[in-house]
Amino acid sequence: MYNYVGLIVLFPLIGFLINGIFGSRIRSEKFIGWIGSLTVGLSFLVGSAILIEMLGAPVDQRKHIVEIFSWINAGALSVSVAYQVDQLSILMTMIVTGVGFLIHVYSIGYMHDDRGYWRFFAYLNLFIVAMLNLVLADNFVLMFLGWEGVGLCSYLLIGFWYDKKFEKGTTGDAAKKAFIVNRIGDFGFLLGMFLLFTHFQTLSFDGVFARAESWKIGDTTMTWITLLLFLGATGKSAQIPLFVWLPDAMAGPTPVSALIHAATMVTAGVYMVARCSLLYALAPLTMTVVAIVGALTAIFAATIGLVQNDIKKVLAYSTISQLGYMFLALGVGAFTAGIFHLMTHAFFKALLFLGSGAVIHAMHEEQDIQKMGGLKELMPKTYWTFLIGAIAIAGIPPFSGFFSKDEILWRVFSHESYFLWTLGVFGAGLTAFYMFRLVSLTFNGEKRWEHDLHPHEAPSTMTVPLIILAFLSIVGGFIGVPAAVGGGNRIEHFLEPVFEGANIKLGLYAEGVQIIEYILMALSVGVALLGVAGARMVYLRRNDIAENITKQFHGIYTLLWRKYFVDEIYDAAVVTPVVKVSDKILWNGFDVGVIDGIVNGSAKLMQSLSSFARRIQTGVVQFYAIVFVIGVLLVMGWMLFR
Repeated sequence: MYNYVGLIVLFPLIGFLINGIFGSRIRSEKFIGWIGSLTVGLSFLVGSAILIEMLGAPVDQRKHIVEIFSWINAGALSVSVAYQVDQLSILMTMIVTGVGFLIHVYSIGYMHDDRGYWRFFAYLNLFIVAMLNLVLADNFVLMFLGWEGVGLCSYLLIGFWYDKKFEKGTTGDAAKKAFIVNRIGDFGFLLGMFLLFTHFQTLSFDGVFARAESWKIGDTTMTWITLLLFLGATGKSAQIPLFVWLPDAMAGPTPVSALIHAATMVTAGVYMVARCSLLYALAPLTMTVVAIVGALTAIFAATIGLVQNDIKKVLAYSTISQLGYMFLALGVGAFTAGIFHLMTHAFFKALLFLGSGAVIHAMHEEQDIQKMGGLKELMPKTYWTFLIGAIAIAGIPPFSGFFSKDEILWRVFSHESYFLWTLGVFGAGLTAFYMFRLVSLTFNGEKRWEHDLHPHEAPSTMTVPLIILAFLSIVGGFIGVPAAVGGGNRIEHFLEPVFEGANIKLGLYAEGVQIIEYILMALSVGVALLGVAGARMVYLRRNDIAENITKQFHGIYTLLWRKYFVDEIYDAAVVTPVVKVSDKILWNGFDVGVIDGIVNGSAKLMQSLSSFARRIQTGVVQFYAIVFVIGVLLVMGWMLFR
């Protein structure tokens, strides 16, 4: 089945072409929706068949590279469109196509009667194509093609309702912000690729990693390479300092938010760092930077999420925070734990976003949780599935988020990064608090919505994906049950060959069960339960507590409400100066003054010369005779007196 890996990318590409070319002429919404969905579903089936074959093969025979065609041959650079099928890429493929398929099905109901219905599904399919190229690529160039592809598709989908207003302008403004911020990270990625090719003379993963084996740990060049690649990751995966685009991306349709946050785009940076684990193992300084940035981002975003009232904004900052946990894991060398959390997060975050979409759909596009409440009885399927997602992300056993987040915290503690571990545990408590604040204000308590609204349960095309994702959010963590609670951590053994080289460089080996692991596990669960209980008490029983805290700590509340004024700082320090310099110097000074001056000046010069020449060509015969005589006299004079 390995040789059929190209079909995984081809099927959604066909869906994109059908809907993109013929969609405007197809009158049946269902046909458009099911074409988009089934093509992704077929990719999932092919991926499943490859995974089954892989599980039945010996460990040393599970990796295959399938070349589709030769792409670039220029001097020493030789690049093919080739797909690398191994444990990491097939796991990512299953996440992208599996969760992506459910989001496509959900979109059939959510986007009903939208005037751009066909265009929406074409963009979704293209998004899947780009992400599959990214995760299956066997070289940095093809990965970068997918990397830029998801950036393009995010721009198209965030700004899908291009004429819709939101708090910071139009959805088009949010799309441009996402596109431009990601270009900053992409520039770092490109520089990292240039350095790789300069020093390794190849951009294939196998070629780079094989030659990197002989490099010394701590080499300055490798530090620069990995830092530049990580800059790209901070853009795609919304980490400090390039996280500002992701909250504004909520301006797009909710299925887009789910696809970006759960199955594509933001996971690209995590995957890239994990794929380059050997390079990062050779750069301890970069790994420290990755861990610190991840931990700070996790806390930073979680604190902002405490006070947000837009249901999708809460989930957006939650995503930024959870991505921080993944980078924290990668930074301490726990590559498997980071990918494990990426997988479980895909389940419960897709569930939460799609659940929020069902709520918004029922509330006639209202997104303010302060104007909701009491929806539990009216939307039971949405409530119970959303609650499962909230429990999973809070890290309560035996839901999936508990196993992956606990594994990260344990690995950080084992790395003796006690301060980062403390931040991680504190962030877990904040996560539980703001998620159950969200649940309480949305579904429980008194009804705070207008009387003319009649909220109701979403159609089956929307609720069935919720139920499936809820099931995965419950059982998805069992493939990573640690030895401490009687499991074999199957996902760690499955991914071990991919990260073997990095683990050897880092000196990481399997550890036995320690009593401290039980203590830390109980502590993290206790903190999460405390956060859940605190949120339920404050927002369901003692509303006055939240009001008093807001008044007493008004300065801190304002700081969190305004998201630490990061957007304002960026506007003042970067955006406004760039606009002014572009306006006064580059445009009015150089473009208008120099470029236009040269063009207009040359035109005026030609006009003056032609004006003089025009006087000679008067059309009067007598004038021509005089000129002729003068010419003859001048020639004769020159001949006589030379």
